[in-house]
Amino acid sequence: MTRLLSLLFLFFVAANLSAESPKPTNPQVRRAAEYYAAVYARHYYVPVTLVRAIIERESHWQPCAVSPKGAKGLMQLMPATALRLDVGDSCNIEQNISGGVRYLAWLMRLFHYDLRLVAAGYYVGEDIVARYGLSYHNRDVVSYVARIRATYVLRAGVADNLEKPTSKRVMR
Repeated sequence: MTRLLSLLFLFFVAANLSAESPKPTNPQVRRAAEYYAAVYARHYYVPVTLVRAIIERESHWQPCAVSPKGAKGLMQLMPATALRLDVGDSCNIEQNISGGVRYLAWLMRLFHYDLRLVAAGYYVGEDIVARYGLSYHNRDVVSYVARIRATYVLRAGVADNLEKPTSKRVMR
């Protein structure tokens, strides 16, 4: 009986993990994406950790992921944003990351390097965040920014006290 319960438990856990986890990324694709994320982040002065956090959250490193709203690629660029950034093929790893990082760099300048606003602007669009700033309290946006921040802090090894940033690149 105990063995049967153990098997059922393992089956249940495995079924839930496979339902929630995205399919694993090809290691070569992941290496290429990591490479382009680092290259373009350094080129455009965007924290590499922020780029990686957004890719992880947006597409789980799937190069041709498509959202229900139509965003495509690793950095989940909306078609209008991809067009504005001259991204011809959103499933092309280099083009998608280049466009996404350029957009992040533009958002960083627009929001004076406040990475909370940058993440919110990336998720919901810069117009809404520019209009309402930190007073915009959409539950999905707040959750998204919190998840990006958590991943950023975890990966960057930033100290818990983020209220007094030591540079422009610290996510508050």
